[in-house]
Amino acid sequence: MKANTLEENKMGVMPVPRLLLNMALPMIISMLVQALYNIVDSVYVSQVSESAVTALSLAFPVQNMQIGFAVGIGVGVNSLLSKSLGQKNQEAADRAAGNGVFLMCIAVVLFVLFGIFGVRPYYRMQSQVAETVEGGIAYTSICCIFTLGVFVQILGERLLQATGRTLHTMFIQATGAIINIVLDPIFIHGWFGIPAMGVAGAAVATVIGQWVGAILCVYCNFRFNSDVHLSFRFLKPVKASIGPILAVGVPAIVMNAIGSVMNFGMNQILQSFQETATGVFGVYFKLQSFFFMPLFGMNNATISIIAYNYGAEKPERIVKTLRVACSVAVCIMLAGLLAFQLAPGLLLGLFNPSEEFLAIGTSALRIISFHFPIAAFCIILGACFQALGNGIYSTIVSLCRQLFVLLPTAYLLSLTGSVHNVWWAFPIAEIASGLVTMLLFTRIYRRKVKPLFDR
Repeated sequence: MKANTLEENKMGVMPVPRLLLNMALPMIISMLVQALYNIVDSVYVSQVSESAVTALSLAFPVQNMQIGFAVGIGVGVNSLLSKSLGQKNQEAADRAAGNGVFLMCIAVVLFVLFGIFGVRPYYRMQSQVAETVEGGIAYTSICCIFTLGVFVQILGERLLQATGRTLHTMFIQATGAIINIVLDPIFIHGWFGIPAMGVAGAAVATVIGQWVGAILCVYCNFRFNSDVHLSFRFLKPVKASIGPILAVGVPAIVMNAIGSVMNFGMNQILQSFQETATGVFGVYFKLQSFFFMPLFGMNNATISIIAYNYGAEKPERIVKTLRVACSVAVCIMLAGLLAFQLAPGLLLGLFNPSEEFLAIGTSALRIISFHFPIAAFCIILGACFQALGNGIYSTIVSLCRQLFVLLPTAYLLSLTGSVHNVWWAFPIAEIASGLVTMLLFTRIYRRKVKPLFDR
């Protein structure tokens, strides 16, 4: 197939520090807004009841799986599309986008079916508290049945990111999140004559925000993304495109699935103490997202830059990107560590906590946050795995962190009879995953990046 002659994308010529700032900053800002939404959402729900907070905590594994499928497909498309553009192959880039839409449609159908038939059994296996179960069923059913919005938004954002148009993704994510924040109290508490919907209202606000983001993504890609030509003729699945997308995307999906299994398992371990501990675990994830979301924004920009320069055979830019990204990531997570160590009571006070909730939560935030700096290295180096087409390495790291180490360690620590001891499983698991990450990074660097210096 003959490659098209295209003007060099900024990812191949702009100075790396400036490029990373140019691409990552809009995503970091938009993800900070998204993290703020996550926190505000739970703050409003906490005003309903503590059981409502627990219902959202139990919903997290399903939402994580939902987003995981969307991100996995998006990351696979992102990697193949960036590489194709780096090789000046417009046909391959367009087919990567079209085949990504095909895979997205399959995933949407699966989640709609779960929303209709699977949500009630899911909640009944996790809680015996009627308010928690019914609130969780209402919330999760709405999010799954109307899941098309989140899939279209995430895939559309990845198409923009893969071509360096991160300012558009910032606008899209921020708009969706702000709409969500504004609508949350209206639907949860029943303002302006709208009936109070409680936990279900939070789901309605979430879905509306996602659908607005999806509509904006479609518009921005057709209006501004000249590097990708979306057309029905590219929707037909082609092995040459589906294979590479799944090679990177499936491991990313599996990683999120592993995260969902981890959350489900941790919820079961914590439920053996009391439901309050499960609510604390959910609130921790909301709070840590304020630091991890920017880190993921940096990670997404890093994937696009590395994939492009790998396709363009520019190893110096790959190495420079990793160095700059790791430095910034560590600074972000050190800020998170300080916040969780110095002000846990202030952070937890946002969620209308009982004394018991505050005591358990303070211990959780201080202990778990010790792993933040190590996580910074693992996530950025993991971007290299995905960008170079070795997503299976990311899966191995995730398995080691969340299943092979975290859950068994948490279970063993729970046998001490103290919920506070369970939180130490997180730093222990991160140390193990850090060692595995370094081993795999050394291997992929020697096999794929180092040989480029000799060409």
